[in-house]
Amino acid sequence: MSAPPSISVDGARLLRRLDELAHIGAIPGTRGCSRLALGDGDRQGRDLVVTWMRDLGLDVTVDGVGNVVATMVGWDPDVAPVLAGSHIDTVDRGGRYDGNLGVLAGLEVIERCLELGLRPPRPLAVAFFTDEEGSRFAPDMLGSLVYVGGMGLEAALEVRDRDGFAVGAELERIGYRGAAPCPARPPAAYVELHIEQGPILDLEDVTIGAVTGVQGISWTEVTFEGQANHAGTTPMHLRRDAGYAAAEVAVAVRTIVAEAGGHQVGTVGSLRLVPDLVNVVAGQATFTVDLRNTDEGALQAVEARVAARIAAVAAAEGITVSSRPLARFEPVPFAPEVVDLVETTAAALGHSCRRLPSGAGHDAQMLARVCPTGMVFVKSQGGISHNPAEHTEDHDVVAGADVLANVMLHLAAATAPPEV
Repeated sequence: MSAPPSISVDGARLLRRLDELAHIGAIPGTRGCSRLALGDGDRQGRDLVVTWMRDLGLDVTVDGVGNVVATMVGWDPDVAPVLAGSHIDTVDRGGRYDGNLGVLAGLEVIERCLELGLRPPRPLAVAFFTDEEGSRFAPDMLGSLVYVGGMGLEAALEVRDRDGFAVGAELERIGYRGAAPCPARPPAAYVELHIEQGPILDLEDVTIGAVTGVQGISWTEVTFEGQANHAGTTPMHLRRDAGYAAAEVAVAVRTIVAEAGGHQVGTVGSLRLVPDLVNVVAGQATFTVDLRNTDEGALQAVEARVAARIAAVAAAEGITVSSRPLARFEPVPFAPEVVDLVETTAAALGHSCRRLPSGAGHDAQMLARVCPTGMVFVKSQGGISHNPAEHTEDHDVVAGADVLANVMLHLAAATAPPEV
């Protein structure tokens, strides 16, 4: 079989679409945007991207949890596509690249192939998955988890946000509860282009990251129940201060993570006090613990240390503790042949490249359960993400999309079905 042709995307068109999508949910005075999963902004963003998909004559399907997949037509329906994708939901105050780049670059790859009259041995497809961020509905990567069969559809539809709204009802409300089955038939391969969301490529001035895998993620919500009391009249030794206990744990997480070293990271990112008044000892504190590591054994060890510290702090302060898991995923290695292909493709296109793990979770870690999977990273200026100041230079955006295009075409040729 001859090698697939080398192609370049239409960078101006890709950048224009990134800008148009960023206008939906735009945060005034910034280049960022806010489109929480299954909100009105998400609906508008979905409608725009689906319009672009249908304008290209692609076969667009929507499954029961709202994942959208657009596939080139004209192939035997039994031939699985090479899939690109990501997500278009954002955190509450996010940027214009996180997730969006992977979806719109995948769409651009398909449009460019259509313009050039290229017919790879397998069709190409692009997807955007529901609630990747997990900012509204936990766990994160909810849509792709259901897509690969890691979570049942009915269970996912019953997940509720802090205000009590359920995934299923919100999908119905915005018109994206589809009929395509979950789990879906696996693609032949999956590749995701994404900004790094970290500082390594930018600090080292490397254009492309060949992502080796995604580190394990542990999210836990903890609630301390103490006793609300007058902040001026209650002696210190008689207080059952849930706010103080939560603060002790936040400091302990930082200390434990620092002592663990290596790739270990950890954060207490959300803290809510009740009654949350200046002159009242907090009677209740609810907080989250986010722990991540590329090594499963090391992650488990830190989880155990944090859990022990939470119990000790609660006992010392005379308060009760309860907890519930929000998400737990083991580290995921990507297919070595796809990692190699990203690296060699970047070199062939004249781009510097290094291998590195992902510190953030991605839909790719779910797809890795069912097909050969890899990721392409491009720089995040200053390592900033999940922030309206998130920025990737135009030339880096286009370089990443070119690598994605050629990796997809190589995978389509390398995994050609027997009848081709």
